[in-house]
Amino acid sequence: VQLQASGGGLVQIGDSLRLSCRASGPNASRYAMGWFRQAPGKEREIVAAIHRNGGSTFYGDPVKGRFTISRDNAKNTVYLQMNSLKPEDTAVYYCAAKQIILSAGIPTGPYDYWGQGTLVTVSS
Repeated sequence: VQLQASGGGLVQIGDSLRLSCRASGPNASRYAMGWFRQAPGKEREIVAAIHRNGGSTFYGDPVKGRFTISRDNAKNTVYLQMNSLKPEDTAVYYCAAKQIILSAGIPTGPYDYWGQGTLVTVSS
């Protein structure tokens, strides 16, 4: 599966931004999807993940209550709605995919396929 992320940009503190990641390839709906981010000088961290059926989600502690992950399997697209953005949210955001069976839990890693990354900059 190939992943194409988009939606990054330069925003102000407190603004909102929505990232999109479109998956192409066979059986894209069989993949759990995740958003990760990597800030300069820091390790990559998981931001959020969603089950292949969209019924359950996971959020990293820094974004709980501010970010929402969702997916539209008809469009093979996963979204990350980011609200109340902070300077510490500045990073390159990557979407990722991992094939799972229906009964599996949400994987927090490792993922099998990665998009190219989109830069989010929150200016103070």
